[in-house]
Amino acid sequence: MNEQDTESRFEFLKGDKVLWMVILVISIFSIFPVYSASSNLEYIVNNGTTTGHVIKHMFFVVLGLGIMRLVGTVKYEYIGKLSSILLGLMIILLVVTMFTGQTIDGASASRWLKIPGTPISFQPSSFAFLMLVIYLCRYLTKKITRERLPIENIMYIFGPILLVFVLVAKDNGSTALMILMVSVIVLVIGQLHWKYIAGFISASFIAIVLFLLIALNTNLIGGNRVHTWMSRVETFTSSKAKSADVDDESVKAKNYQVMQAKAAIVHGGITGMGPGKSALKQMLPQSASDFIFAVIVEEYGLIGAAFLICMYLIMVIRIVMIASKMPAFFGSLLVLSLGVMIFIQLSVNIAVAINLIPVTGQPLPLISYGGTSMLVTYLQLGIILNISSRIQIYDEEGMGKKQSIAEINDIA
Repeated sequence: MNEQDTESRFEFLKGDKVLWMVILVISIFSIFPVYSASSNLEYIVNNGTTTGHVIKHMFFVVLGLGIMRLVGTVKYEYIGKLSSILLGLMIILLVVTMFTGQTIDGASASRWLKIPGTPISFQPSSFAFLMLVIYLCRYLTKKITRERLPIENIMYIFGPILLVFVLVAKDNGSTALMILMVSVIVLVIGQLHWKYIAGFISASFIAIVLFLLIALNTNLIGGNRVHTWMSRVETFTSSKAKSADVDDESVKAKNYQVMQAKAAIVHGGITGMGPGKSALKQMLPQSASDFIFAVIVEEYGLIGAAFLICMYLIMVIRIVMIASKMPAFFGSLLVLSLGVMIFIQLSVNIAVAINLIPVTGQPLPLISYGGTSMLVTYLQLGIILNISSRIQIYDEEGMGKKQSIAEINDIA
């Protein structure tokens, strides 16, 4: 009886139990740095209260965990079959955002779409990114038996990728580049012929260069943020140049975010200043979102940062294990692709905080303050857990028999 009760309680955490534990640990931990860093929004940005922000964050954590569990009740194949319809809907919302998008929390880009009649806003680009990846995984699985015609690749693979990229790039360059990067990785994992991938990369490079030239030298693309991107790249290169004049006030002004983040990391030392005791969070723009890793290092030190990174590494390892054990090609491809999305996002956020790459607006998965990014990450992990529940995850010896070509096509 006791064993049955234990199993029934444990079954609520449907899927890979280790991955569930990691997600819960990171989710609970996120409350503390968000509570500390959100004081920046109250006292500097004059937006809400610290208590209000942490309650909102906790609400999204609980909602995200609920959505993650709810996704586990739906066959992931159905999600794949709906992906083309959902992607089309997201593309429509991206078009609407281009004309009616709003800014929130001091952001400088119109990336948010407000739901009419409510105070709720969200970023369609995050959901469009997710739907695009799911769509690509399913399409590559459906057509694995034969050589695709070039026109098919253009219409059903490259066309959707470039369309989403163009709609997102105007206001969110870093996310647009991530869309291209992850899409190429999905195509490689999905076994698309290398000549098509090489052609797509070449065409994308040419398109990006033309976009930059037109945006920088003409007014044909109104309201773009290309000058902001270029300024960030120049700031990053100047901060890395040995000949840079550190006493130049203009250089200091441009490097303000990076300098404060680096100062926070150095100030934290090995053991950190303690929870809530960050001295630089009030001087660090976007300390609750884009630069929250710097706040974590300052308050919890290198020990705390190492613990968090270990949690992420365990998450990535479990995702790879789930993909390797999944006999169904679509499930395996989808798990790897979603894992790549999460890994790139967390890598970019941490790399920005320690000044390895130019400043972007990418949040730290499951940690940063912000409803849309959190819910999308929980959706990704929910799908991964859904797929993990379909295999014998505890059998470390059995890899299972991989699908035949005929079985792979049955998912369509």
